[in-house]
Amino acid sequence: MTALLVFASTSATLAQESVAIVGPPPPEAPEVVARDAEGRVTVRAVRLAEPLVLDGLLQDPIYSQVRAISDFIQQEPHEGEVATERTELWIFFDDSTLYLSVRCLDSQPDQVIANEMRRDGNIFQNDNVQFVIDTFYDRRSGLSFQTNALGALRDQEISDERTTNTDWNTVWDVKGARTEDGWSAELAIPFKSLRYRASGAQIWGINVQRVVRWKNERSYLSAVPASYGGRGINKLSSAATLVGLEVPPSGRNLEIKPYAISDVTTNRLVTPAISNDVSGDAGVDVKYGLTRGLTADFTYNTDFAQVEEDEQQVNLTRFNLFFPEKRDFFLEGQGIFQFGPSRESTFSGAATTLLPVVFFSRQIGLSGGKKVPILAGGRVTGRAGPYAIGALNIQTEEVATAGAAASNFSVVRVRRDFLRRSAVGFIGTHRSPRTSGHDSNQVIGVDSALAFYENITINSYYARSRTPGRHGDDASYLGQFQYAGDKYGLNVEHLTVGEAFNPEIGFLRREAFRRSYAQGRFSPRPRSSAWLRKYSIEGSVDYITDPGGRLETREQQASSRVEFNNGAFWWADYTRTFELISRPFEIAKGVVVAPGEYEFQNVQSTFYVPPQWRATGRINGLTGSFYGGTRSEVGYEGRVEVTSQLAVEPRISINWVDLPVGEFITRLLGSRVTYAVSPRAALSALIQYNSSNSIVSSNIRFRWEYRPGSDLFVVYSDGHEVIGRRPVTLQSRAFVVKMTRLFRF
Repeated sequence: MTALLVFASTSATLAQESVAIVGPPPPEAPEVVARDAEGRVTVRAVRLAEPLVLDGLLQDPIYSQVRAISDFIQQEPHEGEVATERTELWIFFDDSTLYLSVRCLDSQPDQVIANEMRRDGNIFQNDNVQFVIDTFYDRRSGLSFQTNALGALRDQEISDERTTNTDWNTVWDVKGARTEDGWSAELAIPFKSLRYRASGAQIWGINVQRVVRWKNERSYLSAVPASYGGRGINKLSSAATLVGLEVPPSGRNLEIKPYAISDVTTNRLVTPAISNDVSGDAGVDVKYGLTRGLTADFTYNTDFAQVEEDEQQVNLTRFNLFFPEKRDFFLEGQGIFQFGPSRESTFSGAATTLLPVVFFSRQIGLSGGKKVPILAGGRVTGRAGPYAIGALNIQTEEVATAGAAASNFSVVRVRRDFLRRSAVGFIGTHRSPRTSGHDSNQVIGVDSALAFYENITINSYYARSRTPGRHGDDASYLGQFQYAGDKYGLNVEHLTVGEAFNPEIGFLRREAFRRSYAQGRFSPRPRSSAWLRKYSIEGSVDYITDPGGRLETREQQASSRVEFNNGAFWWADYTRTFELISRPFEIAKGVVVAPGEYEFQNVQSTFYVPPQWRATGRINGLTGSFYGGTRSEVGYEGRVEVTSQLAVEPRISINWVDLPVGEFITRLLGSRVTYAVSPRAALSALIQYNSSNSIVSSNIRFRWEYRPGSDLFVVYSDGHEVIGRRPVTLQSRAFVVKMTRLFRF
């Protein structure tokens, strides 16, 4: 039975409340860590008399005066054992800042992998440490801060232990350094960058993950089950308890971030065509802390001319593609608006892509791929006790050339936590006018996530939409059972989307269907092998009908996966598919798949190159039958390290398709070249060619975070139509300079 210790604060009271500590009693000075027989951990923060000198070298006298927190516990390769490489952790604070310092000792320091410096880069493939902080001590949600020996910055939000928002950024600083016995890092996180209950004494959750990449070892301050894999840092219910911390009064909690932008644009795809049009604009975002848990955001004349292009995709299906949100205004608190199971689930595989998205912010400010100016808007996000709250209202302008009327978008989301890791919630959305017509569209829904023991989850939702003129079943509902153990796994679910279900501020990849899905997995770990860490055998059946019960899609799949001790993976799938095509669809230019019943099968194999190699990434191949003909595919997506600052990221995907109605080849070719001047400044160039639309595009971007939270962007982009083998016709071109400045009060 879980023992609860009540820690009652005295003069520095936590809003005159008592908070139950899940774990051992707080350590008495000079001790900084306490562990109990159940493996739970409580750590103590130490107040500084003066700020740390942030250089990553850990040379301040305080490091010899305060004991280090150590004895990290392995998750991989041997769950529950003490880490083979020692990690030392210190937690400090002063009146304005939280400091997290780590010394990563290594028996082979020359093997430490550190080749990613850019902000929000892929440092998972480096030796790295990741801190997660649960400031509300709800043991469900938190903020993550990650770095490596080069002092790279990567941060993200975690909601309900399942949804991560990797595009979220806040203001913090870090310095890393290579040392003769490994590497070390110092992080400084201003309290203004965090949300918490009240001023004074605090009880938070904290966990730290260290990855020793050359030996593929992952360990934690507070142990996390191996069944959670690399996403174990998200399991806040396993985090340690942090005591001894005192935070400053709230103050005004006001942030103002104006922007100014100037551009020269050519666009020959619009009517009338634009040639070297010079324009400029300005706007402002304001963030105000209503309480320490709730934040209000206001935006005026929002700039959504983002300086990062979407990566091209090849679509060989009759359904819509999903492109993620990248716009700053919608990113903080994004996980609160998540309705139903997360699309990030790795257990259900591609099955999660069929889940309807009731609220998808990318529907605001875009119409038919064209920008629609946002006049103004506001939102409130955050927590109030056991409730997570999100409310949003946005007004867009009319754009006749995009076929978009002036529209109002409203969303309300409330989720209530209960038990240890369970929650129920409500969502409501409103769009007026709707996409077509003068009336409005609404969606309401309720969802629940019930978590039992360590690995059992039951997810469900029920939602209905109202769209004048649409008739039939306007509901969508899901029931899902998951057991995600390390050795065994099971997933069973049923999903229904009615023919009139229409979330116009959401996203539907497939309309009007009923889906039953089952998947089983067996994943043993042969402890005697020197090269094999784990292998998995999986089988699944996906059965999709129309609302009347007629079979539309059936997919049966058998998979095997091998994980090697050096971090490499090999994956092989055999898939049998039945597809009923009721209406012809154009799969490629001039190639139309006729209505009818099709059965085909394929074999696919994928190899993930180990991160120790200079050229890493994913190599895949596929071959089999396809809509009465054949299809073969080869692809590579990866990263080639030139230096610790310069990297090339090629991306190649080629499909050879031979059908009775025609044959074609799709080529998706691209490469991103990045030169990181520092962790806060980088020059990148992305060039892409997609034969599906015969367009070659380029995007050259310089980003400089000249002070934390304030950016300068200089961007050049263009798009050319390809005729034959040469890009000959200019379709669009833009040169953009954008500057933002963050003011905090």
